[in-house]
Amino acid sequence: MELPVYLIGYMGAGKSTVGRLLADKLGWHFVDLDAAFAEINGMTTAEYIRRHGIEAFRKLEKACVEKLAELPIQKVIYATGGGYPCWEDNMDCLKELGTSVYLRWSNEHLARRITLSGTEQRPVLQNRQGRELLDFVAWQMSGREPYYAQADYIVDAPLQGGLAEENDEQIADHLYHYILSRL
Repeated sequence: MELPVYLIGYMGAGKSTVGRLLADKLGWHFVDLDAAFAEINGMTTAEYIRRHGIEAFRKLEKACVEKLAELPIQKVIYATGGGYPCWEDNMDCLKELGTSVYLRWSNEHLARRITLSGTEQRPVLQNRQGRELLDFVAWQMSGREPYYAQADYIVDAPLQGGLAEENDEQIADHLYHYILSRL
């Protein structure tokens, strides 16, 4: 297994939550790339996109990932932004930099998880609810799935049913054992 580990998947898939849990279990570092972007650039991803557009954001996001990859720390779990792997050659870059892990959920589960966590901090989803939200998730996933599916490892969620928090913990446990078995 190549280190570090990059968690990929759609918004609401649990990349940040699972990443934190997994990093704690392993005793590794955790970096949420959206938070790192905000710290490095002085504004959140949503603010940057509103001011400068999605193309400018994607270029700067890629530069941020490459900058962090230069740090001399290998035992890191990164949570990427949902669209990061789907731009230009970013999926190839992730695979060169480390191991990519796709947290795969059905569109229905994603819409439910997004609804539970709220859409306030997700500008593209604001004012979308119910069927409209599900249709939007399905539409975006139809374009993103081919990129996500290139991951080195895919976790099909939910693992045991139940609540989102229980699944996040189960996924972290699953990945903990997966990573330990490959080190």
